[in-house]
Amino acid sequence: MNYFKEIFRFAIPYKIYGFLNIIANIFYALFSALSFVALIPMLKVLFNETDLNPVETKPIYTGISSLKEYFTDSLNYFIAEAIKTDGKFQVLSYMIVVIISIFLLKNIFNYLAMYFITFLRNGVLRDLRNELYAKVVTLPISFFSEKRKGDVIARISSDVLEIQHSFLSILELIVREPLTILFTILTMFFLSPKLTMFVFIFIPISGFIISAIGKKLKKQSDKAQQEQGHFLSLLDETLSGLKVIKSFNSESNFTGKFQSSTERFFNISNKLLNRQNLASPASEFLGILVIAGLLWYGGNLVFIDKTLEPAIFLSYIGLAYNILTPAKAISKAGYSVRKGNAAAERVLEILNTKDSIPNIENAIELETFEKEVSFENVCFKYEDDIVLNDFSLTIPKGKTVALVGQSGSGKSTIANLITRFYDVNSGVIKMDGINIKSLSINSLRNQIGLVTQDSLLFNDTVKNNVLLGKLDATDEEVIEALEIANAYEFVKDLPQGIHTNIGDSGNKLSGGQKQRISIARAVLKNPPIMVLDEATSALDTESEQLVQKAFEKMMQNRTSLVIAHRLSTIQNADLIVVMKKGKIVEQGKHDELIAKNGVYEKLVSMQSF
Repeated sequence: MNYFKEIFRFAIPYKIYGFLNIIANIFYALFSALSFVALIPMLKVLFNETDLNPVETKPIYTGISSLKEYFTDSLNYFIAEAIKTDGKFQVLSYMIVVIISIFLLKNIFNYLAMYFITFLRNGVLRDLRNELYAKVVTLPISFFSEKRKGDVIARISSDVLEIQHSFLSILELIVREPLTILFTILTMFFLSPKLTMFVFIFIPISGFIISAIGKKLKKQSDKAQQEQGHFLSLLDETLSGLKVIKSFNSESNFTGKFQSSTERFFNISNKLLNRQNLASPASEFLGILVIAGLLWYGGNLVFIDKTLEPAIFLSYIGLAYNILTPAKAISKAGYSVRKGNAAAERVLEILNTKDSIPNIENAIELETFEKEVSFENVCFKYEDDIVLNDFSLTIPKGKTVALVGQSGSGKSTIANLITRFYDVNSGVIKMDGINIKSLSINSLRNQIGLVTQDSLLFNDTVKNNVLLGKLDATDEEVIEALEIANAYEFVKDLPQGIHTNIGDSGNKLSGGQKQRISIARAVLKNPPIMVLDEATSALDTESEQLVQKAFEKMMQNRTSLVIAHRLSTIQNADLIVVMKKGKIVEQGKHDELIAKNGVYEKLVSMQSF
């Protein structure tokens, strides 16, 4: 229940439904007990008990100590008088109507209880998923380098669903079933204190046995949910890399990995469900043992001691059996709560994750970019490996600065740091002389347009993919951005133009076409600073030329940071910075660096060759 206490805050907006559910459950439990008490007068008529124990005068109430005798005598007197007036069959008909009415009310309140709890459960499910999604999209990129995507998906889908089902179990556990048992036991105690004390001997024994069965359930449930996250991750990786898997004939290898995971899930689930399924038959068998004991002891009171009327005894047996259903529900709910607690723990791990890149209090809103971006003695490492070491660079407004170097030299890390996907370990990055950590993240990123090597498009129309740059843009603005990006020439020929769906990850388009859609998105955003992270390295020569022309249009009168793999694309940059192992080893214009005959010249020679 520890983690459920934190989850219950999601139920607060729906507390009215919780209260209505509790009220409906109270009446359900009351009528559940009364439904068996209502059988007593009918049984008395059928067994002719009013003839065997006639009550000639109306009983008088003498105090709570004689309440049972007063109730029994009053019932016998009422039945006897009614029979004298209307006859036995007519009285029996009246009693059948009363019994039907009580059962009808019982089931109406049962439906109402389920009706109200539906709004609470589904409301909690919606709000919990919404908050989880909102948390996921605000967490830093570094969080997902440590988590499998499939595991995150499993937490948002199946774990949240498990919590939703557990909410019903908890309300049954703390309201409905305990009240049903309470009202039933009070009624049983009223009818026969001796038999009820006999029942109390067995209840603690049954509870202990059922509790022992469910001890390891939470631990096994947690393992099952982790394994589910694992095979969902494998599925995600398979769908993302299907071309690679097929090209290397690795279908059997990945199928084996997936089947190994589902086999583990199969074994864990079998243990989990078999233990859970043991609860119902175990509780029912223990209940039947109690009923058997009652039949033996109650039969003794009826036939030997003659201190209990047969009609009352039969009603009592019905009440005793009435305890079994809620007792089984409580044992099942107990298992469900343990499973839900494990799911809640996994969900709360994400919700309670602290953002390692938060907005500071009273963060500055940067409205415009006026002067320069500067890196001052920046050091950074992802884990133990130092990626940038004492890196310093200034990018004046309106200038194009290119970063070049071998893979692993720290170029892409610069793009990650300037956009605050990661924070520096030491040193400072400033925008217009203000530490970017002092700026609100939204206002910082509003100043920056990012185009990466991987053209990240979504399963939507061309227009909606471009609109990410400016959600309220008109069709004319979208088309203008596409034209600047040299993309409209192929978009206009698509079946529905800008309203054509481009498929999952834009896979209906070629690599060059996807990249130009990405550029159009950045153009529409119209930021003062543009960061191009090896944006042409994955393209063929023809596509590269088209994309390069789009870049040249886009970068006019704009501050640009170009991380280049192909050096032919950055020869006209205002400043070329050559990096090696996280440090700047050369910087200058293209001709100056060639004349130095150093690292840059060797890189150009290698690519020219």
